[in-house]
Amino acid sequence: MDDEQPDPPTYRELPVPPAAVGMRLDRFLALRFRDRSRTELARGIRLGQVTDALGKALRASTTMRADDVLHLYLPEIAPGAPPPPFPPIVYEDDRVVAVDKPAGLMAHPSGTRYVYALIGMAKARWPDDRIDLVHRLDMDTSGLNLITKDLEANRWLKARLHDDGSVKAYLAIAKGVPDWDERTIDAPLGPADGPIRIQVAVRDDGLPSRTHATVVARHPTAPLTLVHCRIFTGRTHQIRVHLASVGLPLLGDVLYGLPVDVALGIREQGMTEEALAVTGAPRHALHAAHLSLPHPDGGLLDLHSPLPADLQRWWDHPEELPWNGA
Repeated sequence: MDDEQPDPPTYRELPVPPAAVGMRLDRFLALRFRDRSRTELARGIRLGQVTDALGKALRASTTMRADDVLHLYLPEIAPGAPPPPFPPIVYEDDRVVAVDKPAGLMAHPSGTRYVYALIGMAKARWPDDRIDLVHRLDMDTSGLNLITKDLEANRWLKARLHDDGSVKAYLAIAKGVPDWDERTIDAPLGPADGPIRIQVAVRDDGLPSRTHATVVARHPTAPLTLVHCRIFTGRTHQIRVHLASVGLPLLGDVLYGLPVDVALGIREQGMTEEALAVTGAPRHALHAAHLSLPHPDGGLLDLHSPLPADLQRWWDHPEELPWNGA
């Protein structure tokens, strides 16, 4: 496989959706980037920071047409730095790719600020293929992430992801030491209805959710447990919520290992030394370690990823963590 990759574009590509056809350019951008001021966007248009696909600078009054693709060079909306290295490829064929996503890389971008994400990096790497994610990992969750190169393969793998015979398993370092060796956590999940919009909770009217948790090891000197978690449903934050609900919040988990007021403070003010001492680690200790499911062309995809260096270090040397052990 040729590792030579083309230089990434310095612009952000923005296809014009059907709903925007007939709009003026300045109105379309104001609706698409609602957190940006009209003055800021108008300045960028005047400076030639919005072009068509051929590089021609557009006017504020330009009418959006079907199939138009804009190239945006607007600060913070366009790339401001080179991309990170492409994640290690665990498996690749003509239809399916599995990468070992590092913590800190988003699977899919959100919001209007430009960030490099796995989906965009994959589209740049395989520009002639129809690239889609089969599933997403949280930004701070590391491990196996499946990508497809055609739509039929994507539909097939999504349908197989939670079949009875398929395996989707994670390793987690949790705070606490359980008095059980394995258990199935069968607890429905839904919105937490609290001040943090993305937070999920166990609730009677939630969606069915099932995780089988097995203790891999109890740490000999610290109140930490290494847990293998196989999920049979794919709910948002499922493992994080399920383990927290049985008294085993993940090491480093801001959303589910802390009181809500502390979590809010971190989201609003950023991580402080005091907050880090409570969370225990700079990211939640969750790693997608094993995927096993049928391949669209027959046979079995059976993929493994070892515990990454940061989680292995925290497990081997918990005395180096900022956590006070409480």
